[in-house]
Amino acid sequence: MMSDKRKMFIYGGIIGLIAAILMKFGNPGNMGICVACFYRDIAGALGLHRAEIVQYIRPEIIGFILGAFIISVVKGDFKSRGGSSPLIRFFLGFFLVIGALVFLGCPLRMILRLANGDLNALTGLLGYLVGIFIGVQFLKKGYTLGRNIEQPKVSGYIIIAMAIALLIFLVIKPAFIFFSTEGPGSMRAPVLLSLILGMVVGIILQRSRICTAGAFRDVMLIKDYHFLWGILGIFVVNLIANLVLNFDSFNLGFEGQPVAHANHLWNFMGMVLTGICSVLLGGCPVRQTILASEGDADAGVTILGVIVGAAFAHNFGLASSPKGVTPNGKIAVIIGIVVVLTIAYSVVKEANRVGTQKKEAVKNA
Repeated sequence: MMSDKRKMFIYGGIIGLIAAILMKFGNPGNMGICVACFYRDIAGALGLHRAEIVQYIRPEIIGFILGAFIISVVKGDFKSRGGSSPLIRFFLGFFLVIGALVFLGCPLRMILRLANGDLNALTGLLGYLVGIFIGVQFLKKGYTLGRNIEQPKVSGYIIIAMAIALLIFLVIKPAFIFFSTEGPGSMRAPVLLSLILGMVVGIILQRSRICTAGAFRDVMLIKDYHFLWGILGIFVVNLIANLVLNFDSFNLGFEGQPVAHANHLWNFMGMVLTGICSVLLGGCPVRQTILASEGDADAGVTILGVIVGAAFAHNFGLASSPKGVTPNGKIAVIIGIVVVLTIAYSVVKEANRVGTQKKEAVKNA
């Protein structure tokens, strides 16, 4: 058991170290890795939104996908599968990223922000835990999106093909792809370094199955702390690495944090939405990316929902900025919470109805 804990801590520690290195070499402050922000940047680069300061094809995402894909093939984990409520998953991914962009970061960036002294992430963490707790209550009542089934092989390769296409666009820079010249989108580590380190992270995530939502969910649901050691590893090593590599940018406090705001209520509420969605989906944005790389078409649909949601957030003024939370963003979070709770309630009600029918059928047989 101690060996497993140590292994998970080391896996997480490597991810935390890589995040600090990426920040050292040019990624935005407190954003060595942010899956929600990186998909947002990719959406902008593809012209799905026109916020000029957040447009860039992030090679880290490409690396995550290719690294996880390669190791899953080598280890025999790659399997084309899907068909588990894809439309519900699309909208859960959509609202997940809305919550994250109101907070200004995915759950992984939330941990990295804390490790660089941003105390605003504490209210985000509290909101995330509350969201996960709410999601767990639905799991206890029978929430499920059903089992996925084997799909045509080509289905599992679509996300891989998308990653390769993005890499080609990143290298050749065609005129129809947008690249920020200022703002967070212009802050980037060298492409090759980002790609290679992204692949390392993808391999680690595929083998360890680290998931921020899964870690806290398992603690609440079955008192299992296995994955929590990975999260702890990310935080501790990233904190140490920031003090060594990025000491000039380390800022313990609430004010003056990069790509963040100090509206505690909406940091909390945004991550409540993200937490609920992550549990209902069976994994946070990081985990969904890795699952999609292993051939899971349902996770692939979730990622498409994340990309569309990120574009929607910037096209309709939902995403926050260092200036604060927008009125539209506040409304979107409230609507999102109502929608995802309605989805969860409806799924539980249907699952219980079907379960009752099966019991009656067995009883009458």
